[in-house]
Amino acid sequence: MNLLRLLTAFLLLAGIGFPSISPARADIVEGKDYTVLPRPFPAEGGKNIEVMEFFWYGCPHCYELHPRIKAWLKHKPADVSFRYVPAVFRPTWAPAAKTFYALEALGEKDRLHDKVYDAIHRDGIDLGKEDVLFDWIAKQGIDRQKFIDVYNSFSVQNQLSRSVHFSKDYGLTGVPAIAVDGRYLTSGRMGSTPDDTIRTMEELIQKVRKERTGK
Repeated sequence: MNLLRLLTAFLLLAGIGFPSISPARADIVEGKDYTVLPRPFPAEGGKNIEVMEFFWYGCPHCYELHPRIKAWLKHKPADVSFRYVPAVFRPTWAPAAKTFYALEALGEKDRLHDKVYDAIHRDGIDLGKEDVLFDWIAKQGIDRQKFIDVYNSFSVQNQLSRSVHFSKDYGLTGVPAIAVDGRYLTSGRMGSTPDDTIRTMEELIQKVRKERTGK
């Protein structure tokens, strides 16, 4: 047994081992990992760095990313604000957006946001059909007619229109997509995995911090 093997055996017996060597993480690249929006949009997070996730309940990639978003939100930096924004590319996406805004108006978003995703992707329930949606909502303990009234309200319709404009103004071509500080956009298509999307989002947040402080 040569000296190297003897040393290796000693370290293993001692429980020390060799440190793992992992490749350095490459910096994010404009045009590959994210895009710069043609014009910045005013953020609604005040002094905070605003992060918005554009999503559609029917999107399997959004469903895959959602647990990572939830995990990240548990340790979200104090200087960052976050909000979900339902994207609307076509009329068939409108019921999902209205569902989100109606649940938000009723104070049920936190309780049922995950369940809407699960109903569609795990249970195979077509919540894009309003009669199916309203029946499902009633089974969640919400008064059916009360939900319908909010779902069809002027306020929810205004928010739906806003989502349509957001989707166009931000030049979205798919979901999930994440906007940072109204200036940068990354999406699931640009990152090979949900973890890549989260990493790019975090690095864009850091990029904004540096730009704000000039460091």
